[in-house]
Amino acid sequence: MGEGAVEKIASHAYEKPGWKLYVSLPILSWALYDFANTIFSSNVNTIFFPLYVSETVGKSESLNQIASTFISYANALASFFLVIFSPLYGTWIDRTGRRKKWLGIFTTLSVTATLLMGVAGYSNLGNAMFGMPASFVIIVLLFVAAKFFYHSSLVFYDSMISSLGNKQEIPLISGFGVAVGYVGTLVGLAVYPFVGEMDYYRAFIPSALLFLLFSFPLFFFVKEEAEKADALKRKAGFFAGYRDIYATLKEMKKYQNIFTFMIAYFFLNDAVATTIAIMSVYAKVIAGFTAGEFILLYLVSTVSSIIGSFLFGYITRSKGAKKAVLYVGIVMCIALAIGVLAFSKLSFWIAGSLFGVSLGAMWVTSRTYIVELSPPDKQGQFFGLFAFSGKVSAIIGPAIYGSITLLFHSYGNIANRLAMGSLLMMVLLGIFFLLKVKPQKPAAPKS
Repeated sequence: MGEGAVEKIASHAYEKPGWKLYVSLPILSWALYDFANTIFSSNVNTIFFPLYVSETVGKSESLNQIASTFISYANALASFFLVIFSPLYGTWIDRTGRRKKWLGIFTTLSVTATLLMGVAGYSNLGNAMFGMPASFVIIVLLFVAAKFFYHSSLVFYDSMISSLGNKQEIPLISGFGVAVGYVGTLVGLAVYPFVGEMDYYRAFIPSALLFLLFSFPLFFFVKEEAEKADALKRKAGFFAGYRDIYATLKEMKKYQNIFTFMIAYFFLNDAVATTIAIMSVYAKVIAGFTAGEFILLYLVSTVSSIIGSFLFGYITRSKGAKKAVLYVGIVMCIALAIGVLAFSKLSFWIAGSLFGVSLGAMWVTSRTYIVELSPPDKQGQFFGLFAFSGKVSAIIGPAIYGSITLLFHSYGNIANRLAMGSLLMMVLLGIFFLLKVKPQKPAAPKS
């Protein structure tokens, strides 16, 4: 998207001060997509799919570790597919200028896969597949597909933020979107009374429908400036995008800051993605949380995320994106350390609240930092690489976690504590590389 298009959009309605920025129809509609996809992220990825796997597989303390392995490996597999395809997504954005089209396609596919997870659960197929009930295997495979399509959509969604406002407004818009997203968590959890303590698959169909419903405003009310799209199209083949990525990687010295940050984000996101995937099972096996108790813990964590996302929008604007990401990493270290050493439910309430703050703030700060570090004509490609870095880590993190719980499952809950400790080490590595990102040189004044 050219500078003229960006300026045109930015001047359309976003020069309004204060709260009027947030209630402009395009920004509110954009934020509602965060509301929508967070329903999927919380209901399916974080709560009900892990609880379904744990209820189906975890019949003892040792098998609880195997359940953690199933969950971790399913998440890693979804991320593996995203690693293969995400470099193409950014190139599609830069070549065609079309974000909303692909956002719609991937949203529809994710919703469909989630609906089918519910259908498979209700069918309760008893035939064995790979030594497991057929319905269980089908749900796991559909979860991999649903999560892959969900994360694919986020590449296109995140890159839309650069056209929604100016440099001073983007941190606030990003924080607003994340905060609205976590309000979506509260709405999504309204399905819990209809699920109960056992039949967790009942949550999949209503969660998919809520995801779809709250996605509609973005597609109707956010206009995409793509007047140059036809001129940007290339006749190159589908896989030509990898050549663009390779060419960008060869320019690592030229864009050293952004590549260093992506290494930092690799480790930080490693901890975030893995914790999101296993937190419900971890709370269950370590502190004996019931599903209902974990829902309350998650609600508190969500409120913390809302506060953190808004707060860090302003911290990012006042202190700069780099310092804001550093502060987030420190809070995350404290939360994970408490989680590793926790021996009471109170410890989990504290750790969950702190992790909630860091989780909401991570998306605000990192998304803003990518915009700050990226050249305007390569933002789509760097958002693709941003997703690439994050999703490679989302393979490694769950794979390491699942492998630790698998190798040490005979030691019971010690296996989960060791696995959680590996995430703390990842955050420390992320902070190390973040500190190596050099300050941005101020732009030369225009004559």
